[in-house]
Amino acid sequence: MKLKQLFTDDSAVSPVIGVILMVAITVILAAVIGSFVLNLGQGVQQTAPQASFSFDYENGTNVTITHQSGDSVNGNQLNTTGATWKYPQSGNWSDTVSAGTSIKKVANSDFTGQTIRVVWTSQNDETSATLSQSTAPGGA
Repeated sequence: MKLKQLFTDDSAVSPVIGVILMVAITVILAAVIGSFVLNLGQGVQQTAPQASFSFDYENGTNVTITHQSGDSVNGNQLNTTGATWKYPQSGNWSDTVSAGTSIKKVANSDFTGQTIRVVWTSQNDETSATLSQSTAPGGA
Protein backbone atom coordinates (compact mmCIF):
# COMPACT_ATOMS: atom_id res chain seq x y z
CA MET A 1 0.00 0.00 0.00
CA LYS A 2 1.31 3.35 -0.94
CA LEU A 3 0.54 5.53 2.06
CA LYS A 4 2.04 8.64 0.57
CA GLN A 5 -0.19 8.41 -2.51
CA LEU A 6 -3.31 7.97 -0.31
CA PHE A 7 -2.76 11.33 1.41
CA THR A 8 -1.93 13.25 -1.76
CA ASP A 9 -4.75 11.88 -3.95
CA ASP A 10 -7.74 14.18 -3.43
CA SER A 11 -9.24 14.14 -6.90
CA ALA A 12 -12.73 13.04 -5.69
CA VAL A 13 -13.03 15.76 -3.05
CA SER A 14 -12.89 18.76 -5.36
CA PRO A 15 -16.03 18.00 -7.47
CA VAL A 16 -18.14 17.25 -4.37
CA ILE A 17 -17.21 20.52 -2.68
CA GLY A 18 -17.87 22.41 -5.91
CA VAL A 19 -21.38 20.94 -6.22
CA ILE A 20 -22.21 21.73 -2.58
CA LEU A 21 -21.07 25.35 -2.99
CA MET A 22 -23.09 25.79 -6.19
CA VAL A 23 -26.25 24.44 -4.53
CA ALA A 24 -25.74 26.72 -1.50
CA ILE A 25 -25.27 29.80 -3.69
CA THR A 26 -28.38 28.92 -5.70
CA VAL A 27 -30.53 28.53 -2.57
CA ILE A 28 -29.32 31.83 -1.10
CA LEU A 29 -29.93 33.71 -4.35
CA ALA A 30 -33.41 32.20 -4.68
CA ALA A 31 -34.29 33.29 -1.11
CA VAL A 32 -33.07 36.86 -1.63
CA ILE A 33 -34.78 37.29 -4.99
CA GLY A 34 -37.99 35.69 -3.67
CA SER A 35 -38.16 38.07 -0.72
CA PHE A 36 -37.85 41.08 -3.03
CA VAL A 37 -40.40 39.74 -5.51
CA LEU A 38 -42.95 38.82 -2.83
CA ASN A 39 -42.29 42.04 -0.88
CA LEU A 40 -41.76 40.12 2.34
CA GLY A 41 -39.37 42.65 3.83
CA GLN A 42 -41.90 45.50 3.85
CA GLY A 43 -44.22 43.96 6.45
CA VAL A 44 -41.41 43.65 8.98
CA GLN A 45 -41.11 47.43 9.32
CA GLN A 46 -44.85 47.87 9.95
CA THR A 47 -44.99 47.12 13.67
CA ALA A 48 -47.55 48.79 15.89
CA PRO A 49 -46.31 51.66 18.06
CA GLN A 50 -46.52 51.47 21.83
CA ALA A 51 -48.64 54.36 23.14
CA SER A 52 -51.22 54.95 25.87
CA PHE A 53 -54.20 57.30 25.73
CA SER A 54 -56.57 58.69 28.37
CA PHE A 55 -60.31 59.20 27.86
CA ASP A 56 -62.27 62.01 29.55
CA TYR A 57 -66.06 61.74 29.10
CA GLU A 58 -68.70 64.46 29.48
CA ASN A 59 -72.47 64.53 28.87
CA GLY A 60 -72.58 61.00 27.41
CA THR A 61 -71.73 62.28 23.92
CA ASN A 62 -68.36 64.05 24.27
CA VAL A 63 -64.98 62.47 24.83
CA THR A 64 -61.53 64.04 24.94
CA ILE A 65 -58.78 61.58 24.04
CA THR A 66 -55.22 62.49 25.07
CA HIS A 67 -51.94 60.77 24.14
CA GLN A 68 -50.37 60.14 27.56
CA SER A 69 -47.07 58.43 26.82
CA GLY A 70 -45.21 56.20 24.41
CA ASP A 71 -44.21 56.41 20.77
CA SER A 72 -45.15 59.33 18.55
CA VAL A 73 -47.62 58.24 15.89
CA ASN A 74 -48.56 59.62 12.47
CA GLY A 75 -52.07 61.06 12.90
CA ASN A 76 -53.18 59.72 9.51
CA GLN A 77 -52.71 56.20 10.86
CA LEU A 78 -55.05 56.67 13.87
CA ASN A 79 -58.78 56.13 13.94
CA THR A 80 -61.29 56.36 16.79
CA THR A 81 -64.01 53.69 16.81
CA GLY A 82 -66.92 52.75 19.04
CA ALA A 83 -69.41 55.50 18.22
CA THR A 84 -70.81 57.34 15.22
CA TRP A 85 -69.16 60.73 15.38
CA LYS A 86 -71.24 63.84 14.73
CA TYR A 87 -68.43 65.73 13.03
CA PRO A 88 -66.26 63.07 11.39
CA GLN A 89 -63.86 65.59 9.85
CA SER A 90 -63.36 67.62 13.03
CA GLY A 91 -61.50 66.01 15.85
CA ASN A 92 -59.08 64.20 13.56
CA TRP A 93 -55.57 63.70 14.84
CA SER A 94 -52.81 66.16 13.96
CA ASP A 95 -49.88 65.26 11.72
CA THR A 96 -47.80 63.83 14.55
CA VAL A 97 -49.47 62.61 17.72
CA SER A 98 -47.14 62.72 20.70
CA ALA A 99 -47.50 62.97 24.47
CA GLY A 100 -49.94 65.74 25.36
CA THR A 101 -51.78 65.80 22.02
CA SER A 102 -55.58 65.75 22.46
CA ILE A 103 -58.70 65.60 20.32
CA LYS A 104 -62.33 66.13 21.27
CA LYS A 105 -64.91 63.87 19.64
CA VAL A 106 -68.69 64.46 19.69
CA ALA A 107 -70.98 61.49 19.08
CA ASN A 108 -74.34 61.53 17.26
CA SER A 109 -76.02 59.85 20.21
CA ASP A 110 -75.32 58.80 23.77
CA PHE A 111 -72.49 56.25 23.78
CA THR A 112 -72.85 55.30 27.45
CA GLY A 113 -71.47 51.81 28.03
CA GLN A 114 -69.83 51.53 24.60
CA THR A 115 -66.14 50.77 24.18
CA ILE A 116 -64.20 53.58 22.52
CA ARG A 117 -60.94 52.50 20.86
CA VAL A 118 -57.91 54.24 19.38
CA VAL A 119 -56.90 52.04 16.45
CA TRP A 120 -53.59 52.25 14.55
CA THR A 121 -53.40 51.08 10.91
CA SER A 122 -50.13 50.50 9.03
CA GLN A 123 -49.28 52.70 6.04
CA ASN A 124 -49.99 49.88 3.60
CA ASP A 125 -53.30 49.02 5.39
CA GLU A 126 -52.17 45.42 5.92
CA THR A 127 -52.08 45.45 9.73
CA SER A 128 -53.89 47.23 12.52
CA ALA A 129 -53.78 47.26 16.31
CA THR A 130 -55.83 48.71 19.13
CA LEU A 131 -53.49 51.05 21.00
CA SER A 132 -55.92 51.94 23.78
CA GLN A 133 -59.55 51.45 24.71
CA SER A 134 -62.02 52.63 27.32
CA THR A 135 -65.65 51.93 28.16
CA ALA A 136 -67.82 55.02 28.47
CA PRO A 137 -69.19 55.36 32.01
CA GLY A 138 -72.81 54.81 32.99
CA GLY A 139 -73.40 51.57 31.12
CA ALA A 140 -75.48 48.73 32.53
